[in-house]
Amino acid sequence: MIQVAVSGAAGRMGRTLVRLIAESEDLRLVSALESAGHVSLGADAGVLAGVGPIEVRIADALSGSPDALIDFSLPDGAVARVEECAALGVPCVVGTTGFSDEQRARIASAAEKTAVVLAPNMSVGVNVLFHVAAELARTLGPEYDIEIIEAHHRFKRDAPSGTAIKLAEEIAHATGRDLKKSAVHGRGPGHPPRQHGEIGLHAVRGGDIVGEHIVYYTALGERLELKHVAHSRDTFAHGALRAVRWVADRGPGLYAMTDVLGL
Repeated sequence: MIQVAVSGAAGRMGRTLVRLIAESEDLRLVSALESAGHVSLGADAGVLAGVGPIEVRIADALSGSPDALIDFSLPDGAVARVEECAALGVPCVVGTTGFSDEQRARIASAAEKTAVVLAPNMSVGVNVLFHVAAELARTLGPEYDIEIIEAHHRFKRDAPSGTAIKLAEEIAHATGRDLKKSAVHGRGPGHPPRQHGEIGLHAVRGGDIVGEHIVYYTALGERLELKHVAHSRDTFAHGALRAVRWVADRGPGLYAMTDVLGL
């Protein structure tokens, strides 16, 4: 039985993870975490998740000697949790997005002490998309214009999504581009015509959209599209739990979902 801690347990993804852990046969929730002062502190995590009492209360301090921690929270809190876990030798799976370069560096430093799976999207399908999108860009060549469009619910804080940025990074790496120079975020009045080698990123926010990503490869005369649509948060949670099972007995290092999936 793998003992699991969930950071961000009162959030939408956190509640989904608590529910799926309660339904699993090989995982057990031992710690449910939120930030100090959070309105849900003291509540039963199972009740919040809709599965009934499980005798694990939402707290702001790690407990229960977990074998691994999953974090879906906010950047500042996620970095602090990862550093805490590194000091204790607890492996981590981090699905939080919106990290700064400095925060990513701190996570990388923590990964020298414990195993950390860091991924902007835990969906198995999306991580296959990362792989395929890069290979397709390399194969099609520089004559194909590449644009990425992502859509999420109205509550999402970061834009473009971490998944869209990761897609752009993988495509840029595969085609020898400097993403800082080639990325274009949105187009509006007065924007110049598309330049050769650009990678466009566009964000849509509305309603309860779980997650949608489309990569357009367009040349004169044809267009190819890669598309992934998440129908529920369960898909991200299942991927995160797959990562937990993989990382629980892994040595220190900074890993990606491609490592988990063997891509």
